[in-house]
Amino acid sequence: MFDWLKTLLLPIENPNVTQSIVAIMLAIGAGIFFGRLKLGKITFGVSAVMFTGLLMGHFGYRIQPGILDFIRDFGLIIFVYGIGLQVGPSFFSSFRNEGLKFNLLAVSAVIFAGIITIILYKFTDLKIENLVGIMSGSVTNTPGLGAAKNTIEEIKNTFPDRNFDDPAIGYAITYPLGVFGIISAIILSKLLLKIDNNEEMKKFRKSKINQELPLIHKKLRVTNPEYFGKTLHQIIKEFGRDIVVSRLKHSGSEAVLSPTLDTKVQDRDVLMIVGLEDDLDEFIAKIGRPSTDLFIESDSYIQQKNIFVTRPSAIHKKLSQLDLYNTYDLKVTRVFRAGREILPRPSLELFYGDKLRVIGTLEAIEEVEKIIGNSEKKLLEPDFLSLFGGLLLGIILGSIPIAIPSLPVPIKLGFAAGPLIVALLISRYGGISFIHSYINNGAIYFMKDFGICLFFAAVGIHAGEGFYENFIQYNGWNWLLFGSAITFIPLIFMVIIGHFFMKINYLQLAGIMSGSYTDPAALSFSTNYLDSDIPIQSYAQVYPLVTIFRIFVASLLILIFS
Repeated sequence: MFDWLKTLLLPIENPNVTQSIVAIMLAIGAGIFFGRLKLGKITFGVSAVMFTGLLMGHFGYRIQPGILDFIRDFGLIIFVYGIGLQVGPSFFSSFRNEGLKFNLLAVSAVIFAGIITIILYKFTDLKIENLVGIMSGSVTNTPGLGAAKNTIEEIKNTFPDRNFDDPAIGYAITYPLGVFGIISAIILSKLLLKIDNNEEMKKFRKSKINQELPLIHKKLRVTNPEYFGKTLHQIIKEFGRDIVVSRLKHSGSEAVLSPTLDTKVQDRDVLMIVGLEDDLDEFIAKIGRPSTDLFIESDSYIQQKNIFVTRPSAIHKKLSQLDLYNTYDLKVTRVFRAGREILPRPSLELFYGDKLRVIGTLEAIEEVEKIIGNSEKKLLEPDFLSLFGGLLLGIILGSIPIAIPSLPVPIKLGFAAGPLIVALLISRYGGISFIHSYINNGAIYFMKDFGICLFFAAVGIHAGEGFYENFIQYNGWNWLLFGSAITFIPLIFMVIIGHFFMKINYLQLAGIMSGSYTDPAALSFSTNYLDSDIPIQSYAQVYPLVTIFRIFVASLLILIFS
């Protein structure tokens, strides 16, 4: 009576499309369930999908080859594209501060792992594709595995008679080692270095005094006769720093104005100014003195509102081009973009999804809304034209053959690096034509987790098909030993160089260690273990460049030594 259900749910050697899809859904569902279970402070999250896939593959579940390739590659594409959109803005801006130093350390660890892999290749009888799989698993780097598999497919297309082992076997064997290796390294280094969380937090805050300072507002009363009768444009130009005057109230009046740059300053005027604290203090000392006037904070005459950039005619326009400063009776005081707070200079280019904080009359705000858009509903709707346009550009970039002398086939960025680079550039420049960078956070998290689940399910089930036999055949314990060298030697290098020579705060170093191994499970553990969100910041700073280098290292090793 229930034979149809058994056929649908139980393992089968030659599945049809429906049975293949069911196998993928079972692997993802079971993996998510087990990934939520806690082992001490550790949860595997979506990476548990890989292990459930391995078990299902071992016990006879299969996926049609065509469906397997599609699910694996499509999952990888949307995963890395989501990562690029999420960390792109902070990735580029970080290079002005500590990002260069952090990325230098992380990339050195990637190259170090590649060198260890080459040494193992020279002194063992393992094929390079197995060692690249071991390397990718030992550093928990999924895009590297995807790049290796894509490179092998390219070589097979050019040389059909060549046979390759599946790097996913080595990846699956050493992946748990990579997860526990980075976690144990964080624990042991903290104990050996006698790190105190509170002390590290104090050092971190002290180092950030002059970096990434927030925008604030202050009030001043104009008392310096030198500036009476001058326009705000003249005063700010003479001062030479970026400051916004958001409100102005004349002495003896309760009326509050949103001044234009042509507004002239009079004796005892009260100004509300926005900028960095040191700049504001210097400006106040030069123009007058601090004010305690409360009327200037009143909303009786002018109002404050947040407006979202959603109208196509406003996208990629500078604030000066929209002439919001002089045409309308309002002032833009802040711009919020990708979690960052930006001072609204006239030269600032607006991106889709930017949030402008404006102060002005109700009529002026309503007029500006017509220009800017301010459709929050539109921001919640998925823009599939923009999304799939970006994915298409990523695939095209990843498919461009780059001929390198002495290599058997041209190297390609592949489905891992191509979409990642496009997403980084789109997020940096706000979009390309009709393709924009804004996707709400919920959608980005969905893309990342859904993509990696599809990839893990496909790779796990396929690798599990001969996992036990391969573990016995290739002596999996030796593979774990080789993987240990790739896991721990670069970590020891990072701790020594990062802590003792580069003097990197340990809370940041833990994030760099997790990011250099692109390991979200280790990041989750480090934030709980260190009771701090600081590791997340440094993780995001190194993740994109590390991912690109791991993709290149995996591809080059296959091309050079195969």
